[in-house]
Amino acid sequence: MLLATGLLPALAQAESTGIDSGDTAWMITATALVLFMTLPGLAAFYSGLVRVKNVLSVLMQCFTITCVVSLLWVVGAYSLAFSDGGSIQGFIGSLDKAFFSGITRDSVTGTIPESVFSMFQLTFAIITPALVIGGFAERIRFSAVIGFTVLWFLFVYVPVTHWVWGGGWLAKLGVLDYAGGIVVHVNAGVAALVCALVIGRRRGFPQVSMAPHNLPLVAAGAGMLWVGWFGFNGGSALAANGTAGMAILATHLGACAGALAWMLIEWRKYGKPSVLGLLTGVVAGLGTITPASGYVGPMGAIAIGFIAGTVCFFATQLLKRVLHIDDSLDVSPVHGVGGVIGTLLTAVFAATALGGTGYSVQPDMLAQLGVQALGIGVTAAWCGGMTWALLKGLDLTLGLRVSEEDEAEGLDLAEHGERGYSP
Repeated sequence: MLLATGLLPALAQAESTGIDSGDTAWMITATALVLFMTLPGLAAFYSGLVRVKNVLSVLMQCFTITCVVSLLWVVGAYSLAFSDGGSIQGFIGSLDKAFFSGITRDSVTGTIPESVFSMFQLTFAIITPALVIGGFAERIRFSAVIGFTVLWFLFVYVPVTHWVWGGGWLAKLGVLDYAGGIVVHVNAGVAALVCALVIGRRRGFPQVSMAPHNLPLVAAGAGMLWVGWFGFNGGSALAANGTAGMAILATHLGACAGALAWMLIEWRKYGKPSVLGLLTGVVAGLGTITPASGYVGPMGAIAIGFIAGTVCFFATQLLKRVLHIDDSLDVSPVHGVGGVIGTLLTAVFAATALGGTGYSVQPDMLAQLGVQALGIGVTAAWCGGMTWALLKGLDLTLGLRVSEEDEAEGLDLAEHGERGYSP
């Protein structure tokens, strides 16, 4: 009785502010899971994929991007992404909440504190430019990484986030992107592809073997990404409810189907299934199910996962072996292509007849497909054009690429004066 009496004031305060303690507890957990995806998940995954002389450079980039984006978020990026439209309605928000003005302990978004909502969205903002690292790994100046992150985040990620999730013009058209098919994966995939084209191939590519230096580290990172993705997609419900539960189930099934599809194709084509192939299939399945996870049922998730593993496998082969484009860590064929596939298939498997939730604005599947395609096309065009312009500007000022001598020595020593492993 004494314990219950002591809790009454806290419960009364929560009720008066509209905060649900269960939703809040889940969202705090989901926020930690999504940050866990970048640090240490993506950091481990990417650093294992590069050669031994560049492992620290990737870790440094992941940690630095986390810090830079976090401060920009508070200064004004959060306000521009999620506040009401400013002078350009539907395109970008205002600066009403710059420096987190007006965000207090009592501020509420839905049924959770706004501090929790803003932090959850920040973790998405962190991982998106961190994914782009894979497009230029092993050959870019560290100063250029910082400059590119600041500019790309402000001029690409923030506007697209407002269009889709902040009440912008794509949201008003009813585009379905539950947890980041357009905002995260199409954005990152297009940016990585442009980076690979503008910066150019690594010395020796594709003739010289550039195999991952530490597959167990890659496997550990992939496992962290898989677990963290439950917060990524499940947390996007912004509540502890059935939608969150179904999103987590869909996420897991999509990852499993993507992994098995990639493994089986590789097994048939090359005679042996590889660990790297299986892990890449996991990531392809996870990225592809992301936009659909809150709208589809279990069977839809499995179908999307199998399609993801198949299409992303052949997209990777096309990019590397036919076009010889050096997207170092396969960001564009896995995340970019996966984001496109998942965003389009959301319109298909969200249909109630196929076990989905239906459409919020558009009347039928065909109309929804049109909106999904529009969202993909506009985002790809904006991201591609802005990424190219930003890279060209940085190349004229800071310089993008390290010298041939530094690239041969490795970025760990050339850029940071350290070794990842003792000789």
